[in-house]
Amino acid sequence: MTRQTMKRRLLEAAAAKGRGVLPSALFAAAECAPLSKTGGLADVAGALPAALIDLGFDCRVITPFHRAAKEKYGARTEHVCDFNIGLGWRSQYVGIEKLALGKTAIYLVDNEYYFGSSIYWGGADEGEQYAFFQRAVLEAMPRMGFIPDILHCNDWHTALMPMLIKAQYYGTPLGNVKTLLTIHNLHFQGKFDFQYIQGLLGLDGGLYSPRFMEAFGCANFLKSGCVFADGLSTVSPTYAREIQTPELGEGLEGIFHERQEGLKGILNGIDKRHFNPKTDSRIPARFSAADLSGKALCKTALLEELGLEPGFALGSDPGAESNRAAPVIGMVSRITAQKGFDLVLAALPGLIDLGYRVALLGAGDPELENAMRAAEAKYKGHVCAYIGYNEGLANRIYAGSDFFLMPSRFEPCGISQMLAMRYGTLPIVRETGGLVDTVTPYNQFTGEGTGFSFAGADADELYSACARAAAVYAEKEVMEKLIQNAMAMDFGFTGPAYEYGMEYIEIL
Repeated sequence: MTRQTMKRRLLEAAAAKGRGVLPSALFAAAECAPLSKTGGLADVAGALPAALIDLGFDCRVITPFHRAAKEKYGARTEHVCDFNIGLGWRSQYVGIEKLALGKTAIYLVDNEYYFGSSIYWGGADEGEQYAFFQRAVLEAMPRMGFIPDILHCNDWHTALMPMLIKAQYYGTPLGNVKTLLTIHNLHFQGKFDFQYIQGLLGLDGGLYSPRFMEAFGCANFLKSGCVFADGLSTVSPTYAREIQTPELGEGLEGIFHERQEGLKGILNGIDKRHFNPKTDSRIPARFSAADLSGKALCKTALLEELGLEPGFALGSDPGAESNRAAPVIGMVSRITAQKGFDLVLAALPGLIDLGYRVALLGAGDPELENAMRAAEAKYKGHVCAYIGYNEGLANRIYAGSDFFLMPSRFEPCGISQMLAMRYGTLPIVRETGGLVDTVTPYNQFTGEGTGFSFAGADADELYSACARAAAVYAEKEVMEKLIQNAMAMDFGFTGPAYEYGMEYIEIL
């Protein structure tokens, strides 16, 4: 569907609701790329509003003015207003700054105490940090002259606002604002002592009920949003089904099952302008689906940068062409059990026997970090574990690897597998969440596919999938066809923006 067709259909849907224009939206998120980022939420907050604007929506962003954002963009902001809000017994300053970033207007909530250090404090104090942010957003909207039709909330850091609008702003202009809550990762819910949060926000004691925000003896921010939001979505169709089960519902499966008719699974996208192998200055050589010669150069440079031996693919000989060098598996990931690193460690000896070189970039659980460091020491020249984060190196891993491994136990959407395909690197994924929705397993009979997959959270199944990939790597023409398939996939944000736009109209 072309963008013009999408615009027409959106306007027709709005007209059916008696509206001559598309609804306005304010996208609220705890982080927003490129201002501040710890994960995929920031990428969505940075790209989705811009795609909605391209479809004709007045969509703006509101996010904390984190220290990282202030250092990078402070000189470019325009002061909109400032005021004080009550938070418990204290009066706290709120400054609203405005930044124009491309087509997107971004409002930044300024308070040095809450946002002058880390993006997430951790512990009980994080409840206060984001209780402040949510109260500040609600109080800022009339003062900054923008009360949207839709307040688009994201994850637990903004999930109290649907409840606050209905419980505390009824009868005011804010009371007419409709809310959509998008769940990016259900594992993180924002669980705090109710009396603590009640004191901060003046909540009615009746809200601390299993019907509303109480869950397993805690005040649960995300649960409150799931109950009170006018619309509910998550970041892939498969994950929307999975969270209705006890296995992946994280204790909230009953709510999702009850709201299943209105629970939308809308796949995330990637910023195709920012991640483009034809123009990416962070990789050593540019390339495209039509000319993959630069990808081979990227692989050679990556091996050299990470101290990995080129080697030879299993079954090849030293006289083979350079494309017969050992296959490279890349990983750019948080190093946690959720991401399947215990499976990787168990399968690693077999992967080395298959001839793989493994390039890892990430950080996370200290024990798993140390295990990956030990694996690098044991398999020197075959494994590189870069503990930390380096944006340029991430892109070089996407561009220079042959395969990209994501053995996640659960994955709401996943961005890395889409980025890998954008750079002609074939994903090897576990069949869960958005990985199912984005990676088509190779079919040797039809030649279709964009990668490889396995079903169980099991090291043997991971190994078998990597063995299948190694066998395909040995067949140059098949490998090139799969690379072409992967690079032809369109994971931009235009399609997701259209679906979100339709959801905005539906909940009006």
